[in-house]
Amino acid sequence: MTSPQPARPAGIIAQQIRETAPEGKESAPAHFLPDLCSVSAVAVLVMMGELLAVVLVLAVDGLREFSWQRLGLFSLTTQWVILPAAALLCRLRPRLARLSPRRAGALSFAVVLAVLGAVMLAQQWWLANLSGQPLDLWALGGNLLLGAICAGVVLRYAFVQQQLHNQQRAELGARIEALQSRIRPHFLFNSLNSLASLIAVDPDRAERLVEELSALFRASLAEPKMVSLAQELALARRYMEIEALRLGERLQQDWQVNDDLADVQVPSMLLQPLLENAVLHGVARIRGGGCIRVQVSQEADRLAVWIDNPLPAESPQEHAAGNGMALENIRQRLAAHYPRGFEFRAGREGNRYQVNLHLPISPTSRPLVQQAQEEPA
Repeated sequence: MTSPQPARPAGIIAQQIRETAPEGKESAPAHFLPDLCSVSAVAVLVMMGELLAVVLVLAVDGLREFSWQRLGLFSLTTQWVILPAAALLCRLRPRLARLSPRRAGALSFAVVLAVLGAVMLAQQWWLANLSGQPLDLWALGGNLLLGAICAGVVLRYAFVQQQLHNQQRAELGARIEALQSRIRPHFLFNSLNSLASLIAVDPDRAERLVEELSALFRASLAEPKMVSLAQELALARRYMEIEALRLGERLQQDWQVNDDLADVQVPSMLLQPLLENAVLHGVARIRGGGCIRVQVSQEADRLAVWIDNPLPAESPQEHAAGNGMALENIRQRLAAHYPRGFEFRAGREGNRYQVNLHLPISPTSRPLVQQAQEEPA
């Protein structure tokens, strides 16, 4: 029989519990314009510039006398304005996010006008040199006015699109926060029940349970975000250690994890509710206990998670009723994180219950919520 471990001072335990409060984190400022550094945004701007050039040619020559030479000249001019202006606004984007909308709009418009003025002045100077005539200030003024009107329309469109994107990000974050918050009371209730059952029987194990809970609550109370698979697995294993303190040898575990997937990003608190169901509705209801098997691997460009646990001798309807809330919560969270491309299946197979989860891990398919929460300021 092993000797009991010396009890730690109550102050240390209280300090560990206080440390579970989530750390404050300032939210990133909402951006004024879309990310013009991305290839897709630049492609859209180039296409809009070409459409504008076509409209100008049609306005000048009409469809019957359509001039491809004039289209080339207009296209060159618009692209010489769009691309440098986009590059400057890309560099100024963090600063624009810290300004008021009026100041950010004025600064953005001033940058575009400065580029427009430089390009138009260079174009008129080049045409004057070719024709041997003085600089046509009226033509320069007319082109600047037309360009300023077009720039204002495009900037207004970009601003409205970004505000819609910011609103969608806020709504998505609130939805995921609400979904994840439903996990906490249920988990806290079960954990405190486990703690209460151990205090009178085994105080040392109860103390270890408090220490594990303090670390686990830190993760469960943190704001919802994408975390590495290694972090999520560490949290899941910590939860299983808590249940092992309560169930003892009745709870057996079999973990088969591909270590090469440690850096794959997954939603936080994804595995813990699944394992909690496996324990509460499976192993804990079986007199002799059982083994919970967890397998994490890669299938093509997807992360595959498989959780399997034994079931007591009860009808599938009973188990489905107990499992339904957590499974539906996870399904909704995945739908919010991954609007497309995830698979989630759960059901009884004989005397065992299996959960199969497939998430995209391709670097080109970054989850929507990760863009919403980790977009650099």
